[in-house]
Amino acid sequence: YYNPPGVHPSEPNYIWLEAGDNLGLTTDRGPSTSHSSSSTSHLVTYLNKAAISWKTYQEDISGKTCPLSNVGKYAPKHNPFIFFKDVTDNNSLNSAYCIAHVRPFTELAGDLANNKVAKYNFITPNLCHDMHDTCSRRVSRQQTADNWLKNIVPRILKSQAYKNGGALFITWDEGEGEDAADKSIDGPIGMIVLSPLAKV
Repeated sequence: YYNPPGVHPSEPNYIWLEAGDNLGLTTDRGPSTSHSSSSTSHLVTYLNKAAISWKTYQEDISGKTCPLSNVGKYAPKHNPFIFFKDVTDNNSLNSAYCIAHVRPFTELAGDLANNKVAKYNFITPNLCHDMHDTCSRRVSRQQTADNWLKNIVPRILKSQAYKNGGALFITWDEGEGEDAADKSIDGPIGMIVLSPLAKV
């Protein structure tokens, strides 16, 4: 699939994944410095209203506050949920709703093993594991990300949540054409779907 024309860099594409629109966001600035949306017309709000559980697992956050700014290799620009005021209680670090739903990646393994994951889960690796930064002199960005996936994907596929009609989508936030300098070329974006229900 293709990202919306001219929507770069990462953050607007993440917002689009959540809301079907970039809502005027055009930069990678965090929700504290960029404007957060007062829109309640986005996926997790609809899920919440329909009593469908949701959670996001973000690598490198503590889970003690709503993660509105960079910490470690965590980047807010890759966490679309915190750009919605109904999720963060108007950008509050102490938002109970945000803290309950935006959790550290370290909790995922236990939640999978104990069948405590939500119906909808959004997993974001940190900047080392998502092929964004070069974090090792010995291993390429691509190999670092592959190694991360080799660790987590089998856990997901062995989980009760996955076996009980689950699906795993592995995707990127945007695509670029043959000329990486030409931001007007918008795709395609790679995506892999794993599910017993998937059809080619």
